[in-house]
Amino acid sequence: MPIESHVASFAELDARTFHDLLRLRIDTFVVEQSCPYPELDGRDVEPGTRHLWLTRDGGVVAYLRILADPGGVARIGRVVVAPAARGAGLAGRLMTEALTLIGDGPCVLEAQSHLAGFYAGHGFTQCGPGYVEDGIPHTPMRRLTPGR
Repeated sequence: MPIESHVASFAELDARTFHDLLRLRIDTFVVEQSCPYPELDGRDVEPGTRHLWLTRDGGVVAYLRILADPGGVARIGRVVVAPAARGAGLAGRLMTEALTLIGDGPCVLEAQSHLAGFYAGHGFTQCGPGYVEDGIPHTPMRRLTPGR
């Protein structure tokens, strides 16, 4: 069962794919983590947003999005792997693909604090004080890039 990689803007997504991506995000961030919040924040549809996901046998198994923040900063968010696919390195594969797309430009993310070490392994370092959002500790992180 090979894993297939996909990347698209919102305009390039079909309705079924967007449904499946949202279902994974909501099942994880709202239901599994017990954080009732408005998952549809309006940023998915922005022209600069890129959706990256992995599928196995046509089903979505992992996802993240890259937002275009002001000042040319890329923001990685909504990094998620389906429960049945966890532990297979899929989040790492997505991060590698995302950072390849972003290139050497500035990149930030808001890590769930227990995952800060994972993101550090991809070149990120803490760039501000930790905080609690929806009952979950978070750590703001920025990627260190050559010459910056």
